[in-house]
Amino acid sequence: MPGKLRNHSLSIVAAALFALSLVGQAVTGFKVHNQDQKDHHQQEIGFGQYLTTGAFYEATFENWESEFLQMASFIFLTAFLVQKGSAESRKPDGTATGDGGEGDEDPRDHAHEPGAPWPVRRGGLVLKAYENSLSLALFVIFLLCLAGHAAGGAAEYSQDQLAHGGQPVSMLGYLGTPKFWFESFQNWQSEFLSVLAIVLLSVVLRQRGSPESKPVHAPHASTGAE
Repeated sequence: MPGKLRNHSLSIVAAALFALSLVGQAVTGFKVHNQDQKDHHQQEIGFGQYLTTGAFYEATFENWESEFLQMASFIFLTAFLVQKGSAESRKPDGTATGDGGEGDEDPRDHAHEPGAPWPVRRGGLVLKAYENSLSLALFVIFLLCLAGHAAGGAAEYSQDQLAHGGQPVSMLGYLGTPKFWFESFQNWQSEFLSVLAIVLLSVVLRQRGSPESKPVHAPHASTGAE
C-alpha cells in the first residue's frame, strides 16, 4: 500500500489541495455573500443555499475556465512552437517530423507493441483523434467551464439588476455584457502571464529533481527538460 500511495502521490496531494481550497472558497465566499446581503439590507441565507447561488457557481467556474484554457493552450502551442533554452519547449532544430523525443514518434510505428493503447492499435480516425485527445479534452472542459461561468454569472447579475430596479438577463444576454468579458480577460491574462514566466524563467533557473526543469548543470541554451 505505501508503494501504491507513493506511485500516485502527486495526484493525491493535488486532489487534496484542490478539495481543501474549494472548501475554503465556499466557506469564505458564504461569509462574504452574507455580509454583502446584510450591507444591502437583504435577507441572509444558509450555507447550503449559498452553494446553489449564481455567486458561488460564477466564482468557481470563472477560475476553472481560465485554468483549463491555460493548460489546453500550453499543450497545443508547444506542439509546434518553440523557445530556445526553455525546459518547456521542444528543440528548435527539429525536422519536419520532429526529433524532440518520444512524443514526436509516429504512433503507427508502434501499433503492434505490447501495451500500446487501443487507439494506436486501431489506427485511422480513432488514432487521429487520440493523437490530439489531451488538448481536445482540455478545450472541451474549458468550454464547459465557460458555460458554467456564464450561467452562474447571469443568475448573479440578474439578482443584482432586480435589486436595483433593472431587468434580469439570460445566459446568452450575459455573454454580451462587459462584466462577463472583464471577468474572463482578467483571469486569462494572468494565466498566459504565468505560462510566459515558466517558459522564460526555465531558461536560466532550475529546480533540482523536477521534470519541469532542465538539469542543474545544463547550459542555458539547452532546450527541453532532458
